[in-house]
Amino acid sequence: MNKRHIIRTLTSVLAFIASLIHTFAHTDDQPSLWSCNAPLRETRAVWLTTIGGLDWPRIKATDASSREAQKRELIAILDSYKRANINTVIFQTRVRAALVYPSAIEPWELSLTGTPGRDPGYDPLAFCIEECHKRSMELHAWIVCIPIGTQQRQKGYGASSIIKRHSQLVKTAKGGEMFMIPGRPETADYIASICREITERYDIDGISLDYIRYPESVYNFSDTNLYNRSCGMSLADWRRDNITRIVRRVHDVVKPIKPWVKLSSSPIGKYSDTGRYSAGGWNCYHAVWQDPKLWLNQNYQDMLFPMMYFTGDNFYPFLYDWQETCAPHPVIPGLGIYFLDPREGRWALNDVRAEMHTARNSNIGGMAFYRGEFLTRNVKGLYDAVCEEFFPYPALTARMTWMGDTIAPNPPSFIDYKDGTLSWGESYRPYTSNPSGTHPDDYILYNVYGSNNYPVDVTRPENLLMTNLRSTFSTLDFRAIRLRYYAVTAIDRMGNESQPIQQDPPTVTVPRTIDIKKLINSGTGTKTGMKKETKSKKRGKEDRNNRKRK
Repeated sequence: MNKRHIIRTLTSVLAFIASLIHTFAHTDDQPSLWSCNAPLRETRAVWLTTIGGLDWPRIKATDASSREAQKRELIAILDSYKRANINTVIFQTRVRAALVYPSAIEPWELSLTGTPGRDPGYDPLAFCIEECHKRSMELHAWIVCIPIGTQQRQKGYGASSIIKRHSQLVKTAKGGEMFMIPGRPETADYIASICREITERYDIDGISLDYIRYPESVYNFSDTNLYNRSCGMSLADWRRDNITRIVRRVHDVVKPIKPWVKLSSSPIGKYSDTGRYSAGGWNCYHAVWQDPKLWLNQNYQDMLFPMMYFTGDNFYPFLYDWQETCAPHPVIPGLGIYFLDPREGRWALNDVRAEMHTARNSNIGGMAFYRGEFLTRNVKGLYDAVCEEFFPYPALTARMTWMGDTIAPNPPSFIDYKDGTLSWGESYRPYTSNPSGTHPDDYILYNVYGSNNYPVDVTRPENLLMTNLRSTFSTLDFRAIRLRYYAVTAIDRMGNESQPIQQDPPTVTVPRTIDIKKLINSGTGTKTGMKKETKSKKRGKEDRNNRKRK
């Protein structure tokens, strides 16, 4: 055997050993270096702000070309969220008594075209929902409730403005700012009517109420002329009841239509003083008359996104206060990442990282970023940290156990892999119909898991590859294609997940350990093989010499 043949044989053996080592080094027993204890279920949200085009749109839709450019701008933002494994987009839908969809109640929001009330030529809410769902992200319609902007802003909407059509529901405060009047019961009906319109017309995943509170004291706003002392409440309790009435009314119109739509709000980040720490006069309960803990306790809301735009002792004690008093409902702290920008504040990246670690370790429900631009612009390296350190793979959102619907769908009927595409059979509910007669395609979604171990362990977050798929097939991406085995589960809009359908078990067992000595001493190119080949060559040479003698 010549030297070149020996080297080629040994190289092949070593390459085979290296490939096995690589395979077993990347099994489920070795989580990612950056896994950071990421859970399987966690809400990862971003507020996507439309007022003034702060996050979107920077381009005004005034003709066909600019309309398409505006859409591309939104797609680019959502792509960046997807790469960061964000799973919830809170999309500003009602801005200041104006909307980003064609409504029978309020006019078009001016930020879409630059002109109050002008139709942009397409439906931005429908477009955003479709693009979010393509990327397996939930869309929560963000509704700004009480403030409606300045008189000048509202006058721009002409006869379609709220000050013309429902003047009895609004009041001008200090500085010309206008607000809806919480003390009027009709205000609750009006805001609920917008939420009803959105729920009936769009495949939303949630409705998030913002500024669902009384205006700050600086505005000198008052509706005490409506307060009737004979109601038996103090003025403070009456005001809290006014805000709760709006929250309850939204619940009462949305849940009968689509019970899986997640209702939430963004209260002040501090509920009240804690036993050891003062809220500094800025809190939900006493300063702006919110009672979000009651809203969760009564199931008027499913979750909270408190605006915790603080650091140090103004953040951590109040985070644990939410966590200790709101279970089983998720509370997703809103992190003020805009303070990373030197124009806004003096936060360091580690300020945000520390809050993210604490939120995750407390198992409070997730985290949210205000606002989108400061994430996607990678201010002080935040986007890199989110992608690499905190969200290295996807996550499911919370299971809505408090809704009483805890029955999971049946598993998909089959699973098949061919040429980079995974396909599976449809699932169905184990009882007669989906809620509210919903079409199964809108209610049953699918999650894909993958691993180098069989069977695929669907409890391990690093095995989750794709979530909330609305079809029964998927082309595998670069992360998924290198894995050996796959599993698929069905999941309903309440978050109930089926047992997995696994691929057929492997027919060839790959050894977990390699006996190098046995490998070397067997087959061509080994010591034994080379001895046999040397003896054969000697015999061949003797035969040739004998023939020559003859």
